[in-house]
Amino acid sequence: MTVQEIRELAKGQIFSAVFIKKNGDVRTMTCRLKVTKHLKGGELAYDAESRGLLPVFDMNKQAYRTINVNTLVSLTINGQSYKF
Repeated sequence: MTVQEIRELAKGQIFSAVFIKKNGDVRTMTCRLKVTKHLKGGELAYDAESRGLLPVFDMNKQAYRTINVNTLVSLTINGQSYKF
């Protein structure tokens, strides 16, 4: 699944993502796209989408994170589960 496909499915809703972190740990994150409330200005210094990264807002930690879509295990969006 691509970054663009996930954006189209989520449509700004809160969703759950299970993925493998860079260090090999499995992480479950409740997150949301299109959150701008906590931005301090500036932009990413790289094109996240071309690297297969999805910038999200972690609802539990109240911080911005990126998810590598190549290491996704599953997504749950609007009650619908997607396994990879």
